[in-house]
Amino acid sequence: MNHAKQLADLIRAADRVLVFTGAGISTESGIPDFRSPGGVWSKMQPIYFQDFVASREKRREAWTRVFNKSAGWVGASPNDGHRAIAKLVEMGKVTAVVTQNVDNLHQDGGVPDDKVIEIHGNASYAKCLDCGMRHELEELRAPWEADEEIVCVNCAGLLKTATISFGQAMPEDKMERATAEAEASDLCIVLGSSLVVYPAAGIPVMAVRAGSRLVIVNREPTDLDPYAHLVLNTEIGPLMNEVMEALETA
Repeated sequence: MNHAKQLADLIRAADRVLVFTGAGISTESGIPDFRSPGGVWSKMQPIYFQDFVASREKRREAWTRVFNKSAGWVGASPNDGHRAIAKLVEMGKVTAVVTQNVDNLHQDGGVPDDKVIEIHGNASYAKCLDCGMRHELEELRAPWEADEEIVCVNCAGLLKTATISFGQAMPEDKMERATAEAEASDLCIVLGSSLVVYPAAGIPVMAVRAGSRLVIVNREPTDLDPYAHLVLNTEIGPLMNEVMEALETA
């Protein structure tokens, strides 16, 4: 059977679809992943959360990466995969999108913000480490250019991009919500994740344990492939275009 039709049939039969996305969906928009050759961490060392907090030099380096766009995490456009997910949300099939990505492309592609659970945060804005107030990046460019400490206008606490850094605690509220969505789903579709980074990769595991069918679409095999109802090692955007065509013509 045609793979796109197989996936379309699974979506059509499902009541609550959870989509779980990793770097592989955004590489199709030109955003580098983290761990592969040529990825972000092959070009620069991650700055650990404890070092960011303790060292002005490390904070300066982190903000320089932000404003020089060294990591390349923001500024790209959503692709067909992102737009297909947004359409499935609009159709009422996908109840939540749990993402490991920090690029804001799901929202840019049309998924309402309240449907996106960003378990690794978001690189498109900053948050205060003390009071949690959101700050837009362009507002912080002037103090960075002046080599000033970048602090919160509300409480003078340290600001950091709203990503979850190495050594930083995972957001409990988002993990709890992702867990609840996984356990309530009857179909979990993994798009572009190697499923090796935990605790994030545990979300599809929870879905399977709760009785959900699992679909994995990734360029390379994953450790969870044996537990999946369908595994497709292919490009996400072209596949999802075919899936949407199959759904719309049925």
